[in-house]
Amino acid sequence: MKKFMLFIGGLAAFFILLANLGPMILLGIGVWLLYAVFKRFMKSGSTTGKIGWFVVGLLVMSIVLSNVYAVIGVVAAYVLYVIFKNWKKETNDPVVQVTDENDDPFTNFERQWAEFNN
Repeated sequence: MKKFMLFIGGLAAFFILLANLGPMILLGIGVWLLYAVFKRFMKSGSTTGKIGWFVVGLLVMSIVLSNVYAVIGVVAAYVLYVIFKNWKKETNDPVVQVTDENDDPFTNFERQWAEFNN
């Protein structure tokens, strides 16, 4: 049942990631352009150049702010990573492991108690 729920959660996270892939790309490009505009703004020596780079920065900032909901896609990618990591993890519950019945008379009791608690 746990693997099934991980699969359903992973499937939902994958579709959310797929739906937000375009805005995530535009957000990345916008942040990179905003960084480049800021660098040019800082290197500019004239007031006219600074005003021009500021206006370009405002235009690029509008691109970044219009794609800010792409952070949902980044969260979905992280959830997909966590689900994949938990999928590969093996459960090493020593009570549930099958052992030789002759070794311990309480093995069956411990197994049934573990099943009862889950």
